[in-house]
Amino acid sequence: MTKRIIHWGFAGMTLAIWLAAFAEAAAVYVRVAPPRPVVERVIGRPSPAYSWVGGYYRWSGRAYVWVPGRWTLPPRPLAVWVAPHWDYVPARGSYVFVGGFWR
Repeated sequence: MTKRIIHWGFAGMTLAIWLAAFAEAAAVYVRVAPPRPVVERVIGRPSPAYSWVGGYYRWSGRAYVWVPGRWTLPPRPLAVWVAPHWDYVPARGSYVFVGGFWR
């Protein structure tokens, strides 16, 4: 029983470390600050059920590219969209992209 607990505890720790390393490797770091967001004109909500998901800049590998906003159906009632953004990371001297998500 004790060996089994130790085995699964070790497996869980290994998985957590691997996932943390993968998340760090998947992060996009850019030394150039993103431009100011584009001011979008929001028109015509398709229905009251839709929510506006604003546009954002993504990094193409060479430059920032604007991804336009859109109307979309939330995944569940009362869900709130948290917009994607770029955070400055002083230790790296770079900006890192933080993806948007539904809360």
